[in-house]
Amino acid sequence: MDAVRVALLREVLAGTEWLGATRRFAGALRGSVVSHGGGLLLVGTPEYEPWHLAAHLVDEAAWSGTPELAPTLVRHDARPSDPAHLAVGLGRLEAARRGETLLVVTPATPAAPLLERVSDARRAGATVLSLGPGQGELPSMAHEVLAVPDGSELDLDTVQHLVSAAAGENALPTPRGRRRFRDRVARLAEHLTAPPPARW
Repeated sequence: MDAVRVALLREVLAGTEWLGATRRFAGALRGSVVSHGGGLLLVGTPEYEPWHLAAHLVDEAAWSGTPELAPTLVRHDARPSDPAHLAVGLGRLEAARRGETLLVVTPATPAAPLLERVSDARRAGATVLSLGPGQGELPSMAHEVLAVPDGSELDLDTVQHLVSAAAGENALPTPRGRRRFRDRVARLAEHLTAPPPARW
């Protein structure tokens, strides 16, 4: 779904709770990865791997100048022979640590093995976000939840488009630090080298 279609969808959804909910969730996602410097892990279930969301987040990361939004897609059936960006297996969840963000996207309650890995990642300090069912164990262990229950007005794929678009467009201001200092020095240099104002 391109930016024009997302804009049209937002027009259709004006006045519903979806726009605010997807923007809040996207803000939590963006805030988590930016404040911790990245480390976004994206995982689904064996039956539902969120490839499409991964691709959109990579695009939004590039367009918004927020590289922290580019996720590592964690796959259930990853093989070493797969291309590097598709070869990350579930073992990566076991290595999740404080400062990393784990986004779990699934249309239904995940099976126990994935829930155990998500719980372990949370205990290790990772921030857990859940996009999918609003009930069950997964939402109860997540720090932030966007529920997309069966039978809701929007399906999970459409909600993912809204979340990824909002995550990219609501980029936070550049944090204070070296870049900010360089900006001040550049402005000072421009001021000092500018010709004096004309006097009438």
